[in-house]
Amino acid sequence: MTLRLLTGLLCAMTMCNLAWAQTQTVKGTVIDAVAEFPVIGAAVVIANTDPLIGATTDLEGEFRIENVPIGRQTLVIQYIGYKSITIPNVLVTTGKEVVIEARLEESVQSLEEIVITAQADKDLPLNELAKVSARTFSLEEVMRYSGGRSDVARLASNYAGVSTTDDSRNDIVVRGNSPTALLWRVEGLPTANVNHFATLGTTGGPVSALNTNLLRTSDFLTGAFPAEYGNANAAVFDINFRNGNQDTYEFTAQVGAFTGMELLAEGPISRKNNSSFVISYRYGIARFATPGTSGKPIYQDLAFKVNLGRTALGKIELFGLGGLSNIDFFGEDTDENDLFANPNEDAFYDGGLGLAGLSQTIRLNQNSFIKNIVGYSTNRYNFDQDNFLDGPGSDKYRATEARENTSRYAFSSQLNSKFSARFNLRGGVLSELFYLSSDVIDRDDRPTTEIPDRNNDGVPDFFFQVRDVDESFWLVQPYIQGDLKLSDEFNVTGGIHAQYLSINDDFVVEPRVGASWQFRPNQRLSFAYGLHSQTVPFPILFLREETQPDVFEETNRELGFMRSHHFVLGYDRKLGDDWRLKAELYYQDLFDLAVEQSDTSSYSVVNEGADFVFDERGSLDNQGTGFNYGIELTLEKFFSKGYYGLITASLYESKYEGGDGVERSTAFDNNYVFNALLGREWKLGASKRNLFTIDTKFSTSGGRPFTPVDVASSIANNNDQVLFEEIAFSSRLKSYLRWDIKFGVRLNSKKGKSYHQFFLDFQNVTNRANQFTRRYNEVTQEENVVEQIGFFPDVLYRLQF
Repeated sequence: MTLRLLTGLLCAMTMCNLAWAQTQTVKGTVIDAVAEFPVIGAAVVIANTDPLIGATTDLEGEFRIENVPIGRQTLVIQYIGYKSITIPNVLVTTGKEVVIEARLEESVQSLEEIVITAQADKDLPLNELAKVSARTFSLEEVMRYSGGRSDVARLASNYAGVSTTDDSRNDIVVRGNSPTALLWRVEGLPTANVNHFATLGTTGGPVSALNTNLLRTSDFLTGAFPAEYGNANAAVFDINFRNGNQDTYEFTAQVGAFTGMELLAEGPISRKNNSSFVISYRYGIARFATPGTSGKPIYQDLAFKVNLGRTALGKIELFGLGGLSNIDFFGEDTDENDLFANPNEDAFYDGGLGLAGLSQTIRLNQNSFIKNIVGYSTNRYNFDQDNFLDGPGSDKYRATEARENTSRYAFSSQLNSKFSARFNLRGGVLSELFYLSSDVIDRDDRPTTEIPDRNNDGVPDFFFQVRDVDESFWLVQPYIQGDLKLSDEFNVTGGIHAQYLSINDDFVVEPRVGASWQFRPNQRLSFAYGLHSQTVPFPILFLREETQPDVFEETNRELGFMRSHHFVLGYDRKLGDDWRLKAELYYQDLFDLAVEQSDTSSYSVVNEGADFVFDERGSLDNQGTGFNYGIELTLEKFFSKGYYGLITASLYESKYEGGDGVERSTAFDNNYVFNALLGREWKLGASKRNLFTIDTKFSTSGGRPFTPVDVASSIANNNDQVLFEEIAFSSRLKSYLRWDIKFGVRLNSKKGKSYHQFFLDFQNVTNRANQFTRRYNEVTQEENVVEQIGFFPDVLYRLQF
């Protein structure tokens, strides 16, 4: 019934809009790609318009082009002494003005020799110091790809080298590394996690708290990243919020199965200094139809950015993100196939996240600026678990209580100086003061018959203080990196990053180097090396171990940084105007990994991070090793002529050695990942300004390794799961396979004041029963296969006005 009503509404809207032709305003800023100084007098034109529509940039590098026809347009930007750029497929709609930030690269050749046009494709990151393993992504991509749930983390799974074979969470596995090796940055401010229902030490979660409608084009880096990034061994999500419209007030209303209900407002604060704001609020409605669990999640988030424009103190921007989430699981409503819950217990989660910052950009001269950022972020998690004494429906006892809060104050200062068209230098320091409060008590690690009942209430006492932390510490990261352009075709970059952790006075120095050679107009070779380091996840670092009867100590506190060498060789080839082929070879050597001090233990921290909890072990040392190597291929058709395509393939191995010195697959050694995406849009009506779209995605990967369950020992251990650790990760789940298809309609209103977007995203249309895990079932006392989410439709409607 609901589907018929929606279909009828769309048909009616389409008929009302078919015969109208409208225009919109395209505006933005043109800046120097390195110095970020306004380029004055640059020519910006809309290609293929007759008469030609265009404008020139003013003293602030800003331009404004009115009466641009609705549809996909191409912008050409030119300025003498700089490489001209072409920005294709700019989607112009009636609901919102288009805002462009274009970066022009100064040529190192003499003015008479400049005959260069660069295509603004996705193969080059915003950070010009990243030579390999980096890609930009935009709001339109996040919304366009099927199966993505409007989540930037799930968008990344389409890229080569990235695997997200868990339908219930958005943890990012990059080149076989643990998700804990990922760094999130929002507006230059590091933060632990940007997802609802997260836990201490993890970087993913079931639902993203990042509102994609606030995002501007951002970077995703998967290895050997530049010197300004630290405390990460795998990848970096460098997220940026966009500014609000400086000239007019605009609004967005949206409702979606996963994103929830949303309202967004933006507009000018003062037109005199081009200040603006953008703010959004979302309230999750997934509790009405949540696949994979009996629990009903409740979540909401608020995000904003305020641009105060250029003031006497420089350019000032304020930004923030906050979210709340909670969910209850009741064992009597849970079966063995629940992705999150156990039928033999009740569990209650309550969490929150927050981030707020202020950035100041001080222009020293035309070639140099200082950017300062001061901010605060926090992640809070409360978790309670009640176990049944004799199975579901029997009396309960409190098994786990966790109260955890991580707060950090950050200050970052960066100096960027462009000495000439050939050489620029960037350096700075990031200082973070952490406050960690973690109080976790647990009963589950010992049979209840062995736990004393000192108050004689019939319920075993708590016996194990997993963590008891309330302290502060510093992480300081200075860095410097330079970029030398020997010609327009060849440039090299080199830098140093360092880290100091006050907990154990650990200090490391990390060299970084890269080079890029455009040896033919359509072909480029790139190379990069980097030494990277990362702190041990906090649930492990501050774990309390029972060293003597009833004596608990933090035996992991002296663990140092876990480290890795990254080597990447890349080859890019343009195949015509809209196609490109990209290949990367990589090798990552991991060392100083935290492993158990036992020659019979297969444990390593490198396998942690893809679940809500950690397999917490004490008495660890930095003697573990590992390696990842592989090849990644990307064939991409950038959006043009009404369609796009993206095919990525990754072949790799991910291995490690625990305390026993045996080489094994890691928990993330899927061996291969393959993705194929295709999208097409058709223009509707006489004016050809409305669109009908189809997007589809096919994904498959090798089965994830797992450690078999020792059923007999689990039964003997009071029904607590026991694994065959001596043969860790020796078995594999079945291969993962999923096909998604998405249908959409985009409509421009007849009065030119609003824009409608609607899509139906059918996920896992074959209803394939992909395996999630194998785990011990306390009720049946067997090892059961838990299956992932089957067929599930996602729906979204967006109105911009």
